[in-house]
Amino acid sequence: MPAYWIARARIDDPVEYKKYTDQVPRIIAPYGAKVLARGGKYRIMEGPENFHRFIVIEFPTMEAAIACFESQEYRDAAAFRRNGAGVVENVIVEGGEATPV
Repeated sequence: MPAYWIARARIDDPVEYKKYTDQVPRIIAPYGAKVLARGGKYRIMEGPENFHRFIVIEFPTMEAAIACFESQEYRDAAAFRRNGAGVVENVIVEGGEATPV
C-alpha cells in the first residue's frame, strides 16, 4: 500500500535551504519515491498561513518512506534546513481505503 510523505515548509534562508532541496531527489530515488508536488502554485483554503511551500512524495510503502526519512543520508541533508534555514512539518500517511467498508 502506498504512503505519502507530506511536508509544509517556511523558508527563512533560501541559500541554505537549497543545499537541502538539491539533495532530496537523489536521496529518495532508491526508496522508490515519486514526487507528486514540490513547490508550485498553492492556495490555503483554511488555517494559518505559516507555510509557503508544500511537498507531497509518494512511496511504495510506509516502511520505505520511514526508512528514507530516518536514513543517515536524509538526516545529513536535513541538517541544512534544521539549522535555521527554515521550518518544516513532516508527516507520513499510509494511503488506501480511508473508511472501512
